[in-house]
Amino acid sequence: MKATQVAIVTGASRGIGAEIAKHLARDGYQVVVNYASNAAEADKVVQDIAVAGGKSIAIKANVADAAEVAALFDAAEKAFGKIDVLVNNAGVMPSHLPVLADTDDKAFDNMVAINIKGTFNTLRLAAKRMEQGGRIVNLSTSIVGTTLPGYSVYGATKAAVETMSQIFAKELRGRAIRVNVVAPGPIATELFLAGKTPERIEALSKMPPLERLGQPDDVAKTVSFLVGEQSGWVNGQVLRVNGGLV
Repeated sequence: MKATQVAIVTGASRGIGAEIAKHLARDGYQVVVNYASNAAEADKVVQDIAVAGGKSIAIKANVADAAEVAALFDAAEKAFGKIDVLVNNAGVMPSHLPVLADTDDKAFDNMVAINIKGTFNTLRLAAKRMEQGGRIVNLSTSIVGTTLPGYSVYGATKAAVETMSQIFAKELRGRAIRVNVVAPGPIATELFLAGKTPERIEALSKMPPLERLGQPDDVAKTVSFLVGEQSGWVNGQVLRVNGGLV
């Protein structure tokens, strides 16, 4: 891979997104660290990448807003000249997930806006502005497979991402752009652990046959593989990264 490859990672100010951005920077990519609101955390990711010898910039954009996504692509091209890789990590999952009958309109609309429309907005632009031979990785969830109660709307938005991705991969025939999906199981991020008792965390960690929670690096390594040369024949696939949970 050439050192001039450029990657946009949405929702990269913390958690899994931050780890993906830092991992791709170590792989030699110039990285656009997208964030929605927390500039300080995004700047910290950029600083960490710089300390490790990489090159990145932080760009604010709400992926649910098509105009802001266009500005994100503009800024990426202005800074680095092109876009080779897009990682759609930005997503929302409320800390309290009621059953479908108790889900309010605000929570529903927010998950649809960020998880589905946000991914749609970036994919639509990528089709026109990404380099020939580009790579796209969209983030889903293993909830699509486990179908746990309380996750109906969230799971539905991610199932939509999987379907869009698989069809989009076929629609890009002739461009040599690969589109794949990573669907993590429970990952030990600050956001995931917040509000859970030690007993609940222990129970969740025992669910996969490998008997541990995933780490952000587990996801980042998988994304790195899917945007790298070793996965050159992998396209239109959903890869569940969950320790065998489902």
